[in-house]
Amino acid sequence: MDEKQLQALANELAKNLKTPEDLSQFDRLLKKISVEAALNAEMTHHPGYEKNQSRPGANSRNGYSTKTVITGDGPLELRTPRDRDGTFEPQLVKKNQTRITGMDNQILSLYAKGMTTREIAAAFKELYDA
Repeated sequence: MDEKQLQALANELAKNLKTPEDLSQFDRLLKKISVEAALNAEMTHHPGYEKNQSRPGANSRNGYSTKTVITGDGPLELRTPRDRDGTFEPQLVKKNQTRITGMDNQILSLYAKGMTTREIAAAFKELYDA
């Protein structure tokens, strides 16, 4: 996505943001979508196959569990993917983790630079796997 496309997207989104509450709600939804996309990207790499593909081994996806994490803007409910064997260990939001800090501005910054959800998920995976 180049700067011109990003500006057009920002202009379109701004039409629907009338109040500070609208902006806050949009910000929270953007965080939720970004974190869930990153978690799903991690899950794709864990069993070694994409969602809805035939599985090469005995382990397979087993739906989602919900968890509430605390962010700088308050609680955020996330759908965390899980596997049948229970061996999936997410790195972005680890099991039993209840707080996400410092990530909010990073996600917004990456979107502002024109990165897609998939690119942001890959960037966070690279950062937290290192």
